[in-house]
Amino acid sequence: MIIGSSAPRGLLLAGAFICVFTFGAAAQQPANPPPAAAPAAAPAPLPPGSPLIGRPADNEAAAKLAPVAPPPIAAAPDKLPIAKLKVPPGFNIEVYAAGMANARSLAEGDKGTVFVGSRLVGNVYAIANKDGKRSVRTLASGLYRPNGVAFKNGTLYIAELSKVSKIDKVEDNLDASPKPTMIYDNLPKDEAHGWKFIAIGPDNKLYVPVGQPGNNVLHDDAHGQIRRMNLDGSGAEVIARGVRNTVGFDWNPETKQLYFTDNGRDWMSEDVPQDELNRITKVGEHFGAPYCLQGNIVDPEFGWGKSCSDYTAPVGLLGPHSAALGMRFYTGNMFPKAYKNAIIVARHGSWNRSKKVGGDVLVVKLNKDGTVKSTEPFITGFLENNSYIGRPVDVMQMKDGSLLVSDDWNGAVYRVTYGKPKVAAQ
Repeated sequence: MIIGSSAPRGLLLAGAFICVFTFGAAAQQPANPPPAAAPAAAPAPLPPGSPLIGRPADNEAAAKLAPVAPPPIAAAPDKLPIAKLKVPPGFNIEVYAAGMANARSLAEGDKGTVFVGSRLVGNVYAIANKDGKRSVRTLASGLYRPNGVAFKNGTLYIAELSKVSKIDKVEDNLDASPKPTMIYDNLPKDEAHGWKFIAIGPDNKLYVPVGQPGNNVLHDDAHGQIRRMNLDGSGAEVIARGVRNTVGFDWNPETKQLYFTDNGRDWMSEDVPQDELNRITKVGEHFGAPYCLQGNIVDPEFGWGKSCSDYTAPVGLLGPHSAALGMRFYTGNMFPKAYKNAIIVARHGSWNRSKKVGGDVLVVKLNKDGTVKSTEPFITGFLENNSYIGRPVDVMQMKDGSLLVSDDWNGAVYRVTYGKPKVAAQ
């Protein structure tokens, strides 16, 4: 008797084939397979208030846009772009003072000293005039975003990020100025739109804005407004709301109404919204932000259920993302009569736009009802081949009727006069 498997021959052959196939397949596998690739790390979150919050994702054009960082130091006098700046016929422009890194807001003292704030370097400068010569010195240093300066009756007021201080008898102590004394500190500490322009109104009160704490945000009642207070910091009250970020205002010499520039939001489009020129006609007006933009566009994020008719519309528009900042009514007698009581506006220039706009100074003439009649270029040339060679920040009429213009890109102040150059140089 032969003893053997009871399995059919075909099944044995099939089993042998499977073993050979399995061994061959196993032989083709690497001894140590590589680990699976780790997922790409998520980008770090942007800090609160970052101007890049809201930038459209996966958009090649938008990815190229970001705030333009200024040079870290002031330009040498022989490197200033004065020869490239253009003014209307009959006007002259010259360098008034240089060497002030990040020169921003301007104020003039009783004795002709020009005070200059800064936003990034923590300094307040003084341009002194003595015996027909000008000299620049650092009046105060180590401050935090001392952008705003105002002067009244011998006292210099300085607005930092979250407080307002003063220096009494400042022009008597330019060489050894005492430290500023704080008069008001009930202000938010948000970096976004935290730098401040300040001015003293015809009511002898100090006006201080508080911007929105981000590009386009819903915020609490302490933001998006303009306040006014007594010169000792007491009696603060809110006089306007719906203000996104104003860095310049002045009072109409005829009506005494406050006009202010206001910067529109970013990342909605390259062409809207435009910056605004607004006018306060009564305490408590709301100017729309963040619900209504440029007076006629309901914000796509926060405007649901809102109507622009519920807010005070601007009296004029100043260009998309143009960064309209410092403004003053011209009340002097040096310029031609057509400039009397017109508004001079400095436009710092856009960054949230592929083709930049602004980087200039405008003349805004008004109708009898206080609305904008016309907008004309006054100083051009800061923007060249879509790049900045200067960026105007503030304007200020001097007592002699000439006009000063600050340039934080170059750390300089320019002076504009009218008439023959030999007269302007006196």
